[in-house]
Amino acid sequence: MSPKMVSNPTLPGRQAAVGTVHLVGAGPGDPDLLTLRAARLLMSAGLIVHDGLVDPSILAMARPGARMISVAKSRSRHTMKQEAICDLLVREALEGNDVVRLKGGDPFIFGRGGEEAEACHAAGVPVEVVPGITSALGAAAAAQIPLTHRDHASIVSFVAGQCKGLTDQDWSGLAGKGRTLVIFMGVATAPLISEKLIADGLTPDMPVAVIEKATRSDMRVLRSPLAGLADLVEAERVKSPALIVIGEVTAEPDHTLCALASKAGALETTQ
Repeated sequence: MSPKMVSNPTLPGRQAAVGTVHLVGAGPGDPDLLTLRAARLLMSAGLIVHDGLVDPSILAMARPGARMISVAKSRSRHTMKQEAICDLLVREALEGNDVVRLKGGDPFIFGRGGEEAEACHAAGVPVEVVPGITSALGAAAAAQIPLTHRDHASIVSFVAGQCKGLTDQDWSGLAGKGRTLVIFMGVATAPLISEKLIADGLTPDMPVAVIEKATRSDMRVLRSPLAGLADLVEAERVKSPALIVIGEVTAEPDHTLCALASKAGALETTQ
């Protein structure tokens, strides 16, 4: 993308190049799951503004000398408020710097990428969106949980577990027979989520999987009925990043173990 030229108010008659803000999805964690475009931008960027959940192995791919700014967020603490992040992206771009705004998963799936794109467009700053493998798809694939299945689910819903007014929302119909529900950012609110879904009509014995640190070397997949979700999260001390998947698909056999067993059987046959 060629640089956009705007008038420089400090130098009448002169024009200055405006940088581009690249909203880049870092995927679910494993650097091998970056898109080629994301990897190329990351390795050439002079400035990277990144979330706290971006895996260190991905940040290590940045070119030597690149400026790194962490804008990590947590439930109780924000390094930088969203308005300030938007201001930072706009300011750096207006100073002529290309910015890689690196986000876990996909920028437009609970990543506030829409807010940042709006701020840039309002300021006349060019934006490129580089999609990433959203953590819902990456985590389910790593755990070999099919979000859709001809026998079990033809509808998938994504929900934010830390949204405002959580208990006031109507979640009836989001999960149940033939449906899969994926909850982002739901670890801290697991008790509320379980109570809410059961109150809205979901059976307490609906199978649930909690996928922690998906695609990484220390990934865990934990299972329980919906009624036991809160106890599971507490007993196993589940930490973010983690996803909650609710639906009949989570009760599928462990395909990884099946594959390993099949491989072992094949080896025994050939020996």
